[in-house]
Amino acid sequence: MALKQISSNKCFGGLQKVFEHDSVELNCKMKFAVYLPPKAETEKCPALYWLSGLTCTEQNFISKSGYHQAASEHGLVVIAPDTSPRGCNIKGEDESWDFGTGAGFYVDATEDPWKTNYRMYSYVTEELPQLINANFPVDPQRMSVFGHSMGGHGALICALKNPGKYKAYDATNLVKSYRGSQLDILIDQGKDDQFLLDGQLLPDDFIAACTEKKIPVVFRLQEGYDHSYYFIATFITDHIRHHAKYLNA
Repeated sequence: MALKQISSNKCFGGLQKVFEHDSVELNCKMKFAVYLPPKAETEKCPALYWLSGLTCTEQNFISKSGYHQAASEHGLVVIAPDTSPRGCNIKGEDESWDFGTGAGFYVDATEDPWKTNYRMYSYVTEELPQLINANFPVDPQRMSVFGHSMGGHGALICALKNPGKYKAYDATNLVKSYRGSQLDILIDQGKDDQFLLDGQLLPDDFIAACTEKKIPVVFRLQEGYDHSYYFIATFITDHIRHHAKYLNA
């Protein structure tokens, strides 16, 4: 599958690149970002996938989170896809910020007219990893997934539905029926997050489910932090280290 390079910038000794390709799963052109650490020049590196939140593109994480130094130091290839198909000309896809464009929710749609294009689960778990494995110096046996907001939930869905595929997990919800390999989950939550205060995130339900299933989860409620990329940038290095601990073991 042909890749078109959109941009390439040197960062902490590595290269932050953005590519475009024709997606089979989504039936449209898709962009994704990939950071290649210095270590990737001489050997295959682990692959860490970041799933962004509502309204984001592949640009938000790479330009706002400040993850590059930690990824460079730990030798991780970091991949950040867009959050939905775009330009599919489906009626209603651009009418709401939390449904349609920029809001793929990392699931596969089952109803018309969405099911032809909105297949983000299959894209991020199958098509994109196959594309990355074929075109970049990554070790397919060492991959992990994390994310924020809609992408945090998406990361856990991907991990729980594919036991053993990912080496570490970082997200929110859907663990009660898990029967796979051991997990080690790290979650940071801003205490002043408006979505939390509005009762939309329900972390206590997830923690209770993990406790019932005896699945280790570290949940850190961070005083004074909200839902923004300032919050992400503050704690992103901890999460890179969390994944590197398993990916580089």
